[in-house]
Amino acid sequence: QVQLEESGGGSVQAGGSLTLSCSASGNPSSRNCLGWFRQAAGKKREGVATVYMISGVTRYADSLKGRFTLYRDTEKNTVYLEMSSLKPEDTAMYYCAANTYCIGAEVGADGRDEGQGTQVTVTS
Repeated sequence: QVQLEESGGGSVQAGGSLTLSCSASGNPSSRNCLGWFRQAAGKKREGVATVYMISGVTRYADSLKGRFTLYRDTEKNTVYLEMSSLKPEDTAMYYCAANTYCIGAEVGADGRDEGQGTQVTVTS
């Protein structure tokens, strides 16, 4: 099990950029897959991106490719989600998650650890 702490959310105008970070503590080596999902008000949860910490292999939701970049710092057990060309529809609570496996842009659900989330608001 790991504890996840997100930071970096905020409010930004459309077209702007934000970088979210997620630091894992506790037993981070037990969770090889880290990633982000988001949930907008009244909508279902959506996988954003995942990375395997050992290999660095990343996967993105098709709709976000080219605008979002996920990268890792294995020494700090931290992942960063760089978001650019933000749109109002990117407004959501963004959550970091961790597990032993990823399924595409989703962190595996069974036994997944999740952070408290950080709000991203994009204004037009």
